[in-house]
Amino acid sequence: MGSHKVLGLMSGTSLDGLDMAVCDFWEEKGCWDFSFGPTKDVPYSPQMREALKDAIHLSVPQHAALHREYGIWLGRQTKIFLEESGSDVDFISSHGHTSHHRPDQGITFQLGEGQALADHSGLPVVCDFRSKDVSLGGQGAPLVPIGDQLLFPSHDFCLNLGGISNISFDQRGSRIAFDIGLANMPLNHIARSMGLEYDRDGALARSGKLDPDLLKKLDNLGYYRLPHPKSTGLEWFSQEVLPLVGASRSPKVDLLHTFVHHNAAQIAAVVHKHHQDTSPKVLVTGGGALNPFFMETLQEKLGGGYTLVVPDRTLIAYKEALIFALMGALRLEGRINVLRSVTGAREDSCSGEIFYPL
Repeated sequence: MGSHKVLGLMSGTSLDGLDMAVCDFWEEKGCWDFSFGPTKDVPYSPQMREALKDAIHLSVPQHAALHREYGIWLGRQTKIFLEESGSDVDFISSHGHTSHHRPDQGITFQLGEGQALADHSGLPVVCDFRSKDVSLGGQGAPLVPIGDQLLFPSHDFCLNLGGISNISFDQRGSRIAFDIGLANMPLNHIARSMGLEYDRDGALARSGKLDPDLLKKLDNLGYYRLPHPKSTGLEWFSQEVLPLVGASRSPKVDLLHTFVHHNAAQIAAVVHKHHQDTSPKVLVTGGGALNPFFMETLQEKLGGGYTLVVPDRTLIAYKEALIFALMGALRLEGRINVLRSVTGAREDSCSGEIFYPL
């Protein structure tokens, strides 16, 4: 059980781009530690973003072609990055990009063919971390909690605000985690309809007013009443949330304002329900942590006694890439990297497929 130097790759539901992080891991006296090496974010071209966003609607042959094309693109991007940064790594650990996630039907799929990625990067690859858990009756998500448990044990809650909001925490000796609901996905969708990549610092949302009717409809979405383990994604957003956005006649700044309040209230409700400490610490990462209006609103909803811990920008931006790198290291050591207490599977598992360059 030595050290590992891994390139972690992450593409999230917010479709911002590819996150790449060189990560060093080592274990001492049963405790894992880490450090970051070079990192890079590669924004998607409009064509790539549209291809990934629309992948759920592709025919089987078209989907297979995109799977390989994206794997080749990942391989080329990693090769460029490692050469530019002068980094040597032992292997690549890739989340891929989720195109389908319907665990209730035994279906999950992450684009980015492992063999193509290995061949075009010239390095071994660990990927496809969700399929085994789904085959064991689990949700196949969220997967990050194993990293929260091993790398950030001093925080009561680990909250990630990507396209979707998810949270993990220990409860009576077991790690519990689930997707709370929305985070940046609706905010980015509305901002892009205004010709912007995103609402910088939440300035537009701050300038808006609450739409009480939309807020009530969002709060009444059935997903929030489901027990955990549970996970969600683009399908839910497209089918349940977007129609509410389309039906609203409010100005777009009011939509942004309302979604921030909705998101923060749903997150605060979960933290309030599950806190066990008298002064809980909530580690916040993901793009939402860089949105001051979102953070201020969340602190307001949480109330006094709750501490939001917003770390340095590297950890905020690359925490998921870091943890998928760790999951790859655990996979190569044959150790558990997916927790049944989180996903609802029949058993813990050591998940991930391994590919070697030809």
